[in-house]
Amino acid sequence: MPGQFLAGVGAVIQRHDGRFLLLRRSGEKDFAADVWECVTGRLEQGEGFEDALRREVQEETGLSVEIDRILDTTHFYRGEAVPENELVGVLFLCKTSNAGALRTSAEHDDHRWVTTSEALDLLVSDDPSTMWMRGVVELLME
Repeated sequence: MPGQFLAGVGAVIQRHDGRFLLLRRSGEKDFAADVWECVTGRLEQGEGFEDALRREVQEETGLSVEIDRILDTTHFYRGEAVPENELVGVLFLCKTSNAGALRTSAEHDDHRWVTTSEALDLLVSDDPSTMWMRGVVELLME
C-alpha cells in the first residue's frame, strides 16, 4: 500500500531588501490556478520538514535559502476542506542571497518581489488559498 502525505511546508522567501517572493500558480493547474502564493509543498515519505523545505524551494524557484525562523504552524487543504485533503505543516521565513538566480518551475507563470502592502493589494480574492496567503502576509506584519 503506498504512503500518504500527512505534512506540508511553506516558505516565505525574503531577499536582502526585505521584499518577499510571491508566485502565481499556472492557469493550467488543477488546483488554485492563477492564485498568488509562497512556496508550498508536501513532505515525501521519510523526509523531514527542513529537507522538504529546501527541496520544494529548489524545485519551485531554483533558489538556495537559509532558514531564518519558523513563522507559524499551519493547516493546509488541497481542495475541499475534508480530512482526505488536509495536511498540517510548518511555515518558515527564509532568506536568500541569490535572488537573481530565480527560475520558476512550470507550476508558476509569474512572480513578484513585494512588500507586505503590495502583497495585500494582489491578494484580493476570497478563495481559501488566497485567504490563507493573506494570513501569511499578516504574520509578516506583526
